[in-house]
Amino acid sequence: MRFRIGRPTNPPTHPHPQGPAPHADTTPAAPGEPPATEPPAAEPPLSAHEIALIRASVTVVEPLAADMTVYFYAILFARYPEVRPMFPPGMDAQRGRLLRALLHIVDLVDDPESLVRFCGHLGRDHRKFGTLRAHYPAVGECLLASLARYAGPAWTADTAAAWGKAYGVVADVMIGAAEQDEAQRPAVWPAKVVHKVLRGHGIAEITLRPHMPYMFAAGQYVSLETPWWPKQWRYYSAANAPRPDGTLTLHVRAVGGGSVSDALVHRSTVGDLLQLGPPMGDMVLDAAVHRDLLCVAGGTGLAPIRAIVEEVARRGGGHNVDLFLGARTGAELYGVDDMLRMAQQHHWLSIRGAVSHEYIPGIRGSLPEVLAEYGPWYQHDVYLSGPAPMVVSASQTLTQHGTLPDRIHHDPFETPVLSAH
Repeated sequence: MRFRIGRPTNPPTHPHPQGPAPHADTTPAAPGEPPATEPPAAEPPLSAHEIALIRASVTVVEPLAADMTVYFYAILFARYPEVRPMFPPGMDAQRGRLLRALLHIVDLVDDPESLVRFCGHLGRDHRKFGTLRAHYPAVGECLLASLARYAGPAWTADTAAAWGKAYGVVADVMIGAAEQDEAQRPAVWPAKVVHKVLRGHGIAEITLRPHMPYMFAAGQYVSLETPWWPKQWRYYSAANAPRPDGTLTLHVRAVGGGSVSDALVHRSTVGDLLQLGPPMGDMVLDAAVHRDLLCVAGGTGLAPIRAIVEEVARRGGGHNVDLFLGARTGAELYGVDDMLRMAQQHHWLSIRGAVSHEYIPGIRGSLPEVLAEYGPWYQHDVYLSGPAPMVVSASQTLTQHGTLPDRIHHDPFETPVLSAH
């Protein structure tokens, strides 16, 4: 959800129409982030009746969601034409992000802790767009107008009030998180390409050196803007644990129709200057409870998994790590040679590669099938990264065989880094 608007006017009705003051610092920050400003939320911010009204209205508008997001940006740009240049020329990807974020917020309205965490991440990340406190009422105005148009008779006064209250809660958290973040670090980090290696199958490893210290944790992902496609931010996972020289390496696959990924793989060269947004994501080693780890990577999903393995090594090998790499064919088992070299150096790391669409010596099958065969894994913390369908299927397989859901770590499904793999 990308809230980047000009002057506010006719804000929606909620307790703080002009934006609330930041809340006290009570929520621990994720690794790589400054302390968060989100308020405690032991109780749902909305009543059960208000939550029911919001979800009922979403059920009505969801079949029309694509049209609704088009309408949202149309009235936003009509009422605030000065903001149009702040957005990329092509809006298709942007509309999809707005919809995913909105639906995820609705999913979390009865889970205060997760709602606060997610909206805090949004608030910090939105600083790179130039979002200010005064912008939020205008977004709320256009969002509620869009919902009202597409909900039709389901949009009652009570529903409007519930949405206004919900948007107020979201705005409160985002504003508070962004304002404290502003006091502690920049919104963007210029970063120079210092090394690039083509790995075949449209994959490039690109190493960046930020001009300023860039604090992140192994397993997190970053947003990136290129000079060739300004205002089009894309998400990539760092493929390394923090290094003494401050560099970070991204694994980028050029995908069909992917303007940014194609430019990074085929156009970027050493010396090019890119822009990084703040690090995000909670799929980090400190989330682990068990000593034994199961890491599962499909495609360029290897990037954050490799970073986590490096972090285990950096901390002295305090975990036993079983790593499964998956691909359709043996030639597509990306990065396996590098990981095998790491396994030769570290006794606590074991590696297995699986292919699903080719008969070759070794393990054959999809990653979820292979996990079921080699399990159980209920005494492990699990880290999953790769295409979203694989992550979903692997999670279901693991839980069916006794792994507790809160021991399965992966980026949230609305995160573009998942769908980009």
